[in-house]
Amino acid sequence: MREIDLVAEADVRARQYLTEIEGRPPFPTLAAREALTAFSEDLPSQGADPFETLNMLDVYGSPATTASNGPRYFGFVIGAALPGAAAVERLMLAWDQCASSYDNSPVAATIEKVAASWLLDILDLPRESAVGFGTSATACTLSCLSAARRSLLGRLGWDFDQDGLIGAPEIKVVVSETVHITVRKALRLLGFGMARLIEAPVDQYGRIDPRRLPALDERTILCLQAGEVNTGEFDPFAELIPVARAAGAWVHVDGAFGLWARASSRRSLTDGVDTADSWTTDGHKWLNTPYDGAMSICRDADALAQAMNSDAAYATASKDAQKNLTLEFSRRARGIPIWAALRTLGKAGVAEMVDRHCEQAAYLADRLRNSSLTVLNRVVLNQILVRGATDNETARVREAVIASHDGWFGPSIWRGQTAFRLSLSSWRTTNTDVARLADRLIAIARGQND
Repeated sequence: MREIDLVAEADVRARQYLTEIEGRPPFPTLAAREALTAFSEDLPSQGADPFETLNMLDVYGSPATTASNGPRYFGFVIGAALPGAAAVERLMLAWDQCASSYDNSPVAATIEKVAASWLLDILDLPRESAVGFGTSATACTLSCLSAARRSLLGRLGWDFDQDGLIGAPEIKVVVSETVHITVRKALRLLGFGMARLIEAPVDQYGRIDPRRLPALDERTILCLQAGEVNTGEFDPFAELIPVARAAGAWVHVDGAFGLWARASSRRSLTDGVDTADSWTTDGHKWLNTPYDGAMSICRDADALAQAMNSDAAYATASKDAQKNLTLEFSRRARGIPIWAALRTLGKAGVAEMVDRHCEQAAYLADRLRNSSLTVLNRVVLNQILVRGATDNETARVREAVIASHDGWFGPSIWRGQTAFRLSLSSWRTTNTDVARLADRLIAIARGQND
């Protein structure tokens, strides 16, 4: 069959890409990027041959990819796709399931329930929690904060579903000064004006200072962080959450990557985080699943199910059906790659991977501290924030390393200073890759570009 031949050809090309991944530059060459003009064509009046289309994608597309699936990508907390998780994705594409409910896909509903249970187990979060498998931390944060606002208004006697927000009691939101942009985005989309957010002051490490926590009450959502995006630091949950709970506030924790520390020897960084009301975390970051997989976790399962419910006369389902826990009605079974990653790694494998990246980060930071570069954070996790003597020197070092193909990482700003951020999160990254990056950074900082 021509369809089978086409899929087989795609598989051959995908295998070739993975065979070459460790030799690919972390960021595509200028020539590869310029060749992308091949895609700037008019919509054809007659359909093109699918084999030719696949060939075009491979010939011009593959060289222009950012090799975030490789060992020398340090730009963001993006894990390379674990073989076990990537393999089930391929089979899932053949299944082509609409994983909204058991009726639509018994296998998806069954496996995603297992994945949810395993997630709560490995992160040691309240076992009664609901878990929605969404597209990203942004989408999952939107779900959790929707449930938070609806619940707080319900406690005040306001029917959000029927009466909306017109005339409703105002719900305040307290966020960290260093709150992640995706949380701000979710809040903006929900109608919380940016000028009305209350920012909690942070200490020198980027953690909310409990002594300066703004006043909380039963009309407040408090957003905390497990893994500040620059420093990797954790808000002091054991001090902050009891205050919030005593006031009747809802506590949400943005744990896109840092929440996975709870599954490792760095667990103490998360002490008290399990007493929050909701959490978000990603699979496509530190768990190293393929992209487009994240989780919303809500202690009050009914709160999330009622906020996200999308039952219709022609499509009813249980309250824990994924269409009733996520933003999407029609959706892919994003929980299956999570299940595959957890099953192939096990608790020991997840802990080993997280610990290894933290140890690599500590090694890299120690090497850089003994050079002319300045490490700006304590490096408690997998994030390293680095600066040269000046803004220009910082930019020069970063650009020269990228040009050498020994690594790719992005710029940042910390306390008004230009810096660059190194993230360790790929299962493919070896100690040799990290040593190679350290050597290159130090050599370039010394003015040696060879």
